[in-house]
Amino acid sequence: MAKTIVGIFNNEDNAQRAAEQIKEQGLRTDDISIVARKNDEGNTMEMKNDNISNGVVTGGILGGAAGLLIGAGSMVIPGLGIIAAAGPIAGLLSGAVTGGIVGSLIDLGIPEDRSEKYEADVREGKILFSMKADEDKIDEISTILRNNMAESVNSY
Repeated sequence: MAKTIVGIFNNEDNAQRAAEQIKEQGLRTDDISIVARKNDEGNTMEMKNDNISNGVVTGGILGGAAGLLIGAGSMVIPGLGIIAAAGPIAGLLSGAVTGGIVGSLIDLGIPEDRSEKYEADVREGKILFSMKADEDKIDEISTILRNNMAESVNSY
């Protein structure tokens, strides 16, 4: 049975390293979602559109050699401002103007109270990293996230 694992990163380098290591382990990277808030200067960490699943870099939000985001896009979320999102969550966010990040995370099976905390983390400038994975891969992914300085790693 698939679960959603979530980690919060304080910087894009750590999130990128985690994604690279997940890819190196042969795990399915198409199920990685990243959400980051644009700062007051309009930057998110370089707006790009990278593909982590095959390593092709065409320019991205959390840039770098591996290409962190899949189909990254910007959108305005009420109460948060402009955010950049990629992966499966991007589609959920684009259809959830009023529910924002909380509604989209609930759709991924994350409890409302935790979803509200994750939205607050994004509002503070942290990076939300989530991934759908089979239950037997959760420990391995959790270890990779923690080894790359993710905080509050949980699975739902």
